[in-house]
Amino acid sequence: MDLAGTVAVITGGGGGIGAALAAVLAPVCRAVVVADIDMPAATATATALNAKGFTASAYHVDVTDETQVQALIADAISRYGQVDVMVSNAGIATGQGVTASATTWQRAYAVNVLAHVYAANACLPGMRARGYGALVQMVSAAALTTMIGDAPYTVSKHAALGLAEWLAVTYGSEGIQVSAVCPQGVETRLLQEQTGELGGQVVRAAGDVLSPETVAQVVFDGVSAGTFLILPHPDVAVYAQAKATDPQRWINSMQRFQASFLPGRADTP
Repeated sequence: MDLAGTVAVITGGGGGIGAALAAVLAPVCRAVVVADIDMPAATATATALNAKGFTASAYHVDVTDETQVQALIADAISRYGQVDVMVSNAGIATGQGVTASATTWQRAYAVNVLAHVYAANACLPGMRARGYGALVQMVSAAALTTMIGDAPYTVSKHAALGLAEWLAVTYGSEGIQVSAVCPQGVETRLLQEQTGELGGQVVRAAGDVLSPETVAQVVFDGVSAGTFLILPHPDVAVYAQAKATDPQRWINSMQRFQASFLPGRADTP
């Protein structure tokens, strides 16, 4: 998709990959809407872009509230006429296993899955009417493999990838481009908050931890090229292929990998 002159909305745009994406998109797009539950962070990102001569606005949104997501898109359309690119970027980790509370499971699902559903529902009518648009969903390498130490994150990210695939299959013929971004380690607040947790230790040991700016450029290039599965860490494709080729060997290797961090630890009911 040619991103020149488009209008982009980015949730989770106040920091991390979202803010980095806003910085990459702003010089190319006609306007960028920086949406976040942290309004001061969203405002800071938008203000910095405006100071450079780009067009950006900030918007407060809780992506788990469908009404708020609908209002976000309606506001963007009111300001700029349409939404061409929807970057559904907000996400959370839990650092917990299968024994996490129902509230934790529901929150992970709401942020990591339903937020993508709400964004798609809000944007698809306009995109389908025009015959073009892009839904960019921040998923995770955990959707293709697993996240040791975080069951809600793993399960919800698998669901998010399934949703992205379904959307791509269902609406691709109508000119709607869908991209699922599946990075591994990225130096964001989400990873930093998991530093003392098993999941955070595993991610840092598994490979390069990229900067948000590096990931943002990979995403920009992938969306521009019309790529469905965007992998900032190319090795993730190798892992996914190994998993599909020999699932039992994959499970055995992951068990050994986990044991190398905390021998004897298991999350059991």
